[in-house]
Amino acid sequence: MKQASIKPIRTEKDYRTALKRIDELISKDPKERTAEYDELDIISTLVESYENIHYSIEAPDPVEAIKYIMEEKGLKQKDLIKYFGGNKSLVSEILNKKKELSKRVIKALHEGLGIPYEILMA
Repeated sequence: MKQASIKPIRTEKDYRTALKRIDELISKDPKERTAEYDELDIISTLVESYENIHYSIEAPDPVEAIKYIMEEKGLKQKDLIKYFGGNKSLVSEILNKKKELSKRVIKALHEGLGIPYEILMA
């Protein structure tokens, strides 16, 4: 069986072609240490690199992430007071972007609400 020639992904057309090839390879469920498995690994790496350059995703704003979690969990500002050391005004100041999150608050929000550190520290 002839292995497809792997080329750099430089254009959107190259990208779409690579995605199609990935789908083809995945549908074959290649076993490790086979040429198709290696091809899938290499093309996936190329696609990931292309996406990181052309489709990068900005980290969400920490305050917007907190507000999103509040909405998802049906929380009010008063429900967050315990994560802000009991300081009601600090909750308001942070949600209105007048103050930055402290390390202590970041840790409490991460542990209490499950918001990833990477988002809270962005």
